[in-house]
Amino acid sequence: MRTKHVESIDIPEGVSCEIEGNSLTCKKENLEVTKTIQISSSVVKIDGNQIQIVSEKANKKIKSYMKTFAAHIRNLFKGLNENFVYELEICHVHFPMTVKVEGDKLSISNYLGEKEKRFAKILPDVKVDVKGNKITVSSHNLENAGQTAANIEKASKITNKDRRVFQDGIFMTNKNGRMI
Repeated sequence: MRTKHVESIDIPEGVSCEIEGNSLTCKKENLEVTKTIQISSSVVKIDGNQIQIVSEKANKKIKSYMKTFAAHIRNLFKGLNENFVYELEICHVHFPMTVKVEGDKLSISNYLGEKEKRFAKILPDVKVDVKGNKITVSSHNLENAGQTAANIEKASKITNKDRRVFQDGIFMTNKNGRMI
């Protein structure tokens, strides 16, 4: 059954939001985060100090999309207040690997004795720090921070070897305050 459904998200104090087409831009002081919102048969609008996602004919699937985008918008507001932090750990048993930040890439050399370097892409607005065996990924954009951490983990994936014997790699240990 299709009914009218409205999702409302309160805008925190000190945050200004603008909608241009499908893009929602939220600003606080010198930080700015943009999110593209595309939900079929729905309209996103700013009403006073609330962002509303309105659908005149919403079914179960569209309601779930609306709730998902409402959660994404709440994450934008969280990111404007504090950074999202991911912690990774470098583990090596056989060969000590060297990890360095080179511009917008993280290079991994001497991984399992390989002669060629492996690279992981660092997305925009993400800060990566390497200190000893710890890597810290932080950003005010949750999606970029999470994807960068995943890129680093994926760059050190072992293929064609037994994982029980070759346990080297870079693994996520903390994710936004939660131990993994």
